[in-house]
Parts: sequence; structure tokens; C-alpha cells
Amino acid sequence: MAAAVFHQAIGTSQSLGHRNNSGCHQEIGNGSTKLIFKGSNVELGLSKKECKRSSLRIQASSSQTSVADPVLSPSNKNTKEPRKKSSKLFVLTFVSKWISDEAALILIRHGESLWNEKNLFTGCVDVPLTKKGVEEAIEAGKRISNIPVDMIYTSALIRAQMTAMLAMTQHRRRKVPIIIHNESEQARSWSQIFSEDTKRQSIPVIAAWQLNERMYGELQGLNKQETADRYGKEQVHEWRRSYDIPPPNGESLEMCAQRAVAYFKDQIEPQLLSGKNVMIAAHGNSLRSIIMYLDKLTSQEVISLELSTGLPMLYIFKEGKFIRRGSPVGPTEAGVYAYTRNLALYRQKLDEMLH
Repeated sequence: MAAAVFHQAIGTSQSLGHRNNSGCHQEIGNGSTKLIFKGSNVELGLSKKECKRSSLRIQASSSQTSVADPVLSPSNKNTKEPRKKSSKLFVLTFVSKWISDEAALILIRHGESLWNEKNLFTGCVDVPLTKKGVEEAIEAGKRISNIPVDMIYTSALIRAQMTAMLAMTQHRRRKVPIIIHNESEQARSWSQIFSEDTKRQSIPVIAAWQLNERMYGELQGLNKQETADRYGKEQVHEWRRSYDIPPPNGESLEMCAQRAVAYFKDQIEPQLLSGKNVMIAAHGNSLRSIIMYLDKLTSQEVISLELSTGLPMLYIFKEGKFIRRGSPVGPTEAGVYAYTRNLALYRQKLDEMLH
């Protein structure tokens, strides 16, 4: 709901202009169509059938009302910007929608928290990051600095929100993540943005309790080693790593998965289907639950899944399927961008426009 409210205000960042104003033309021969974008060195060879189908998509999307991302799409206004630059802006959007309908999904487990450092059961207690956790979040941001992000989802807990915000300080698009306050009419009214330019340079951040860490019940705040000494290592291991056995008055992984996956299906997956690139900053168990759904893991497989703090994972959502691409490499390496042609072209256009 909060996502819908935000996008009613700022629109979508993915509307496209008509081809006739894009600075591109067609060359037809041998049963194929080549599109050449003036002002850039990008050429796409497509069949006539593919060209027709993509043309229909572009015409349909251009009829939608939206506030376009100035880097991802051309301006509809008369400006004094050189034609070459506007052609490059068009190509970045055109390529990302033309080549294939796909979206990026980034998953990040929050950086080290103060209770991680003290070896305490944290669960749903709202504990901030340590200095190391802050550094992990910044490093995670460097790893995803060339991957498009249109929306961010976090849990309601500060350690996940800090991770998301710090990570985005490293993104090359320099958009500002803004937490959407939709808890009351007053909160919505007081947090309005009245500048269209500012809206275009913002990314909505949706905080949802459904993405919280699983609630550890009566273990929350206890030292893990002391708890193992008191109840026995086998009992504590069963509470922590079994799928359907909860700690006293707490949640099992199965219970956590029920709320986290339901929220993902209901709120996040529709955004991916619409072409939005999404980042989720959350917790070990809520992310394990979502990965169980994405990778179709069994209950036995998911209990052995370990996620490192502050290390992002990348999925590509394409044709209704989630394709795991592992963890993005460091910002100076290009390997991750070869995973899909879209991401490679997105990075190329960022390089051209920011230098």
C-alpha cells in the first residue's frame, strides 16, 4: 500500500518516449531489423517480429502518465541539452526494456549488530549496527553501486534500515532513499515532497514488520553460549536450526517464513513483475525464508543455508522465474555485469553519462 502511495505521487521511473523522437532509425534487410541509436555506439539486431512486438510495448508504455528518471529516460520537455546526451538517456531505458523483460532483486542481510558482537540472541529486539556493521553496509553498497534500484524494502528494525541507507550512499546514481511514512494521515501529510525534481531523485523505502528477524521468544537478550550451557547444545541447536520447532514463546523458521514469503508474494513480487528493480535489506531468517521460496528449497535444505552479514545476493527475475546470480563482485570488477546484457548496458550508460 505504501509503495502504491509513493508511486502515485512520483510516478514510475520507467516510462519511454516514442521512437520517432528518440534519435534512432531502422535499417531493414535479410528479414531482420537493425536499430541504430544516433549519438551512441549501440546497435541492436532484432527480427522483424521482435521489432514489432517491442514497438507495441514502447507505444503502450509511452501513453502512461509518469515522472521519468532523468538518467533512465528522455525528457519530454524542450531543453537546451545536446541531442547526443538525450539520445544516450533514451538508449539506457530503451535497451533495458527492449532486450528482455527482466528486473534485478538484491538481498542484503544487515551488517553486524551490537548484540551480534556480544553473542546475544537478538530476534525482534531493535538493536543498531556496530562500527563493523556500518563498514559492512558500506561495502555492500559498493558491490551493488552499478545495479539499478527503484524500490527498497526493509524490516521495521533499525539494523536493517541502517544497512539499506548506508548501502545506497555508495550507489552511482546518487538517488536518496526516503522512508515512506504511511502509518497515519498526519504522517503521510507531514512527509510529503513538493518538488518534482526531488521526487525524481528519490527511492521509496518501505519498512515492513513482516520482514523482521524471527522472534526468539524467551531467548531474546540471552547469551548464546550461556544458554547452551544451561539447556544443552543439542536443545539450543534445535531451537536455532530446526525448521518447525520454535524456542519458548517464539517463532520457528516455518512461522517466520509464513509471514515473510506471504509479504514477498503480495507486495514485492508485483513490483518485480512491473519491471521495478528491488533491494531487500533484512535478516538471516527472513531472508532464508525468501530464498527458500526463490530457489524452491526443501525444509531440510534451508536449515543449512547460511547468509553472511553485509554481503549482497543478486537474483534476476525474468519470464516469471528467479535466477540466482550469486553475490555481486567488487565495484572495480566487471564480472557481475556480464550475467545479463541489460546490467552490462546499464553500467555502460552510467559510465558514459557520469564521466
